[in-house]
Amino acid sequence: MEKVFQTYELPLGKLQYRGRRVDPSAIRRTALFTVEGERDDICSVGQTVAAQDLCTGIRPYLKTHHIQTGVGHYGVFSGRRWATQIYPRVREVIHSASA
Repeated sequence: MEKVFQTYELPLGKLQYRGRRVDPSAIRRTALFTVEGERDDICSVGQTVAAQDLCTGIRPYLKTHHIQTGVGHYGVFSGRRWATQIYPRVREVIHSASA
């Protein structure tokens, strides 16, 4: 949390894992689906979608972003809106990428 969201080591290109720099642009053969909660009080809107810009190696048609209205941090992955509005989109992205 500190290195990504507080000191911004990932977007600044300074984050390392096991002595090697983490390079999101090296990600190429996958789909990317980012989700944000409109009322998130922990991870503000804009922080998750930033992954779309960092992952330059992923083709644009494989990138999807969703802002869920009316939910906070925990509502993104639990509760009614997760089950009825977010999870179906996650499932759709997985299915499309697998085809």
